[in-house]
Amino acid sequence: MLDTKKISDLMELQPTIIRFTQMLSAVLKVDVEVVDSDLVRIAGTGPYNQCLGKKLTASSRLFRSIIETKEEKTLIKSQADPLCAECNSKDSCQETAFLGVPILLEDRCLGVLSLVAFTQESQEHMKENAALFSDYIKHVAQLVVSKLTERNAALNQGFEKVFIDLIDNMDQGVLVLDENNFVKYGNQPSLENLNITKQDLDNKRVDIRPLSQCRSGTESQQQHIIAIGDREVLQVGQFYNSHSHKLFLMSFYQPHSPIVCNESNSVFKEVIGESSSMRQLKSLMTRIAKSPSSVLINGESGTGKEVIAQSIHKLSNRAQNPFIAINCAAIPDQLLESELFGYTKGAFTGASKQGRTGLIQAANHGTLFLDEIGDMSMQLQAKLLRVLEAREIMPIGSNSTIPVDIRIISATNRNFSEMIATNKFREDLFYRLNVIPLHLPTLREREGDVPLLINFFIDIHTQRLGVNYPGVTPEAMECLVAYHWPGNVRELSNLVEYLINIVPEGEQIDIDLLPPHFETTAIMPSHDQQHDSTMSLEDMEKLRIEDAIHRLSNRKLVAEELGIGIATLYRKIKKYGLNDKGCV
Repeated sequence: MLDTKKISDLMELQPTIIRFTQMLSAVLKVDVEVVDSDLVRIAGTGPYNQCLGKKLTASSRLFRSIIETKEEKTLIKSQADPLCAECNSKDSCQETAFLGVPILLEDRCLGVLSLVAFTQESQEHMKENAALFSDYIKHVAQLVVSKLTERNAALNQGFEKVFIDLIDNMDQGVLVLDENNFVKYGNQPSLENLNITKQDLDNKRVDIRPLSQCRSGTESQQQHIIAIGDREVLQVGQFYNSHSHKLFLMSFYQPHSPIVCNESNSVFKEVIGESSSMRQLKSLMTRIAKSPSSVLINGESGTGKEVIAQSIHKLSNRAQNPFIAINCAAIPDQLLESELFGYTKGAFTGASKQGRTGLIQAANHGTLFLDEIGDMSMQLQAKLLRVLEAREIMPIGSNSTIPVDIRIISATNRNFSEMIATNKFREDLFYRLNVIPLHLPTLREREGDVPLLINFFIDIHTQRLGVNYPGVTPEAMECLVAYHWPGNVRELSNLVEYLINIVPEGEQIDIDLLPPHFETTAIMPSHDQQHDSTMSLEDMEKLRIEDAIHRLSNRKLVAEELGIGIATLYRKIKKYGLNDKGCV
């Protein structure tokens, strides 16, 4: 027998109501649920997006009460209300707040429109805005009733007016796009963020894409590039999709460098920096990338030598072949030899029965990156020299050679001149490795790059940790720019990760969150500048060494920061009669 039961009035408008609940949830940042008078779920977001068109199976005392009394019900502390006392789902209920209003047509209740919170944060959000939220959903409920007979076309028009009113009263910037990415509406904060007029934005096609592609989801705010014509602007925000429309909600806190430099080569998107030294480095990398010649990257610890090596590989004709990286300082000599050259079956006690392919052979037709090459023993240096000259290897235990086609990129923070003079590094190997020398500047030498790197690392770490973009106050940014960064880019990345973990939700990274050793950095540059014009070079050198000793209390770190050998540092300490007591 056919089921001839008439569907409810609200069910007839289900597609429109679904679209509305999704947009309302995105704007108010709470979940929304709509049921009809038969307790059939018409629409819902979050966990209530399931079983649409089905009658509620769990306890529904709140909805029944609203339908029977035809009165609004607000619970800021769910489960504490008498209606919840006998609920059979009370123990598993995760709702923290509830606000429901009846949808009334004359004296008849058509259903309930409700807002639901599931977290303490959302609970506080509803508590602080209860009256405003109540007015909005009452207005919408009456709009549903008044437009019921006019069906979807007129109802959609009414909904759009409600959303325009909502968006206009928001402090955040909001863009509403159609399915073809044409702007349908933008409120005043969005116009200010984009530095554009309403006339120039309306019905313009915009392209909004994440700055970093390391995660494709939209579950938290991240940096996006908004392309409008030939302009590109960096904005932190989050996308919400709702059928034929998209909402882009901008964060309260935006980067201090909103205009994005359009990098023509995608490989350089991880080589962050627009200082003159970094531009020169990128230009040189482009010119040398396709050459098979060896490259030696010299730079302080933490400057990003492996990132540069990977970028050269990606720019080269070997990009589709392996990039093999090994840290020569992290592996004992006896193991490093077998790692590099491999070995045959039974080559030595404990050797694998199948033998092992060495990293040099594994990098065939690709690139081998030898980090901390200065820590390699003299014995291994001789074997590596043989590989560079003959382009062949002989695994341990083998009597035959294997030809290899590799490009070697090596890196060090050591002073090769001193090492060669003290017979700690082979001069002939140095010349083989140093065919194309690259010097990586320290972060303190890269004027203007610190803010770019801060925004880059904030984007990376907020996505990895799954938190919202916090923003940085101008005072904190000024202090970070003034800092000397002895640990270079690695230190900056670690600091940003630390700050992302400790900054309170919804607040900016302020100067108070910075570690104690940042407190005096803002005044030190002015002290140097004040004396630069009247001091001799020796006086300036003495002052700089004395300052580094005072700050770092470690001779090795002092030597690395100054770019000199430890023996040279000792001589200069003695020359200037400096007090290095307490230095390790």
